[in-house]
Amino acid sequence: MELKVSVSEAIAFIKEVENVPAKILEYIGMNIQKEVGTFLTNLMDQELTHHVRRERYERKEDTNDYRNGAYTRTFCIKGIGDVEVRVPRDRNGDFKTQILPRCQRYDSRITEDIAAMYLTGISTRTLSLLSKRLLGRSLSPTEVSNATTELKQAVEKWRVRDLSREKIKYLFMDGVNFRMRIKDKIDPVPVLVCIGIREDGTKLVLSLQSGDKESASAWREFFKDLKKRGLNGAMVRLGIMDGLTGLEKVFHEEFPHAKVQRCQVHVARNVLAKVPRKLKQSVADDLRSIFYASSRKKADEFAISFRDKWERELPSAVKSLSNSLDACLTFFSFPEEEWISLRTTNIIERLNKEMNLPAASSRVSEGKDLF
Repeated sequence: MELKVSVSEAIAFIKEVENVPAKILEYIGMNIQKEVGTFLTNLMDQELTHHVRRERYERKEDTNDYRNGAYTRTFCIKGIGDVEVRVPRDRNGDFKTQILPRCQRYDSRITEDIAAMYLTGISTRTLSLLSKRLLGRSLSPTEVSNATTELKQAVEKWRVRDLSREKIKYLFMDGVNFRMRIKDKIDPVPVLVCIGIREDGTKLVLSLQSGDKESASAWREFFKDLKKRGLNGAMVRLGIMDGLTGLEKVFHEEFPHAKVQRCQVHVARNVLAKVPRKLKQSVADDLRSIFYASSRKKADEFAISFRDKWERELPSAVKSLSNSLDACLTFFSFPEEEWISLRTTNIIERLNKEMNLPAASSRVSEGKDLF
């Protein structure tokens, strides 16, 4: 592109920029919008040439279709803003450009940005007010609402997707609280989460479903939904979970071929809750010796030593460990290279962080810090 500017025009421009430095960015933006609009218009013109099989003003006997003017259209592009284009038409009305999507006023990346900001808790009205500065185009509250509706539909499609082709061997499950928009408020909502491990070792979020994590019936419906979507329950060999009320019983009934691994962090937290502050570190060290033993035999030996050492002074803590011990050591039945991953449900708490969502209430406790 050749740009011709006279000396007087250049001096006037420089003086204006000296007074208002940000003006140069405005000029650049306007120029980019104009050039992008011209580029898209030329591209669609060439597209029409290919469609009618004749250049502009070219005569051809083997086709009766030709150019029939154009109409002006505005399209918003992320990072550029509104660009004005001329969309060509053909006489037969068959031409449909593939350059710009039909019935869409801005590119899909803007929809994604709107949805991302909406998820952080910004209201549709506030997004509408901010859109001009952030996205380069003013969006009405209705347009923002439509964008979020598309997001909800996409999430729901993912949530009920078919699982029949997935070969899942392990299930990690837990109940967490996600902050969600309910009408005009952002409130914590209990959500049941399940992450599957495929035969090749890759992770897959299988389901997110609102429900009371303490409710056995909620977990039963959760598991039934997984199987209804095609999950092969006979292939599941292990379920890693917290000791939530009724969860293990329901899991055994829905996945009779699978074993249960109790989350060691949750068990340790429960045990340490019954220990005086001055003894917590010592007890935590002994628990770690059990859970990170080199074999099941060694773990049982450390468990006996733990009982003998603390039973008189800390009977409640010893009983708490005893009630969960077998379920805590199930991982020893699986390949040694997988032990470190099968001990806890931390994978779900990591998911919370990756999604930039707060974990369920105050999940970090003194016991967890020690363990």
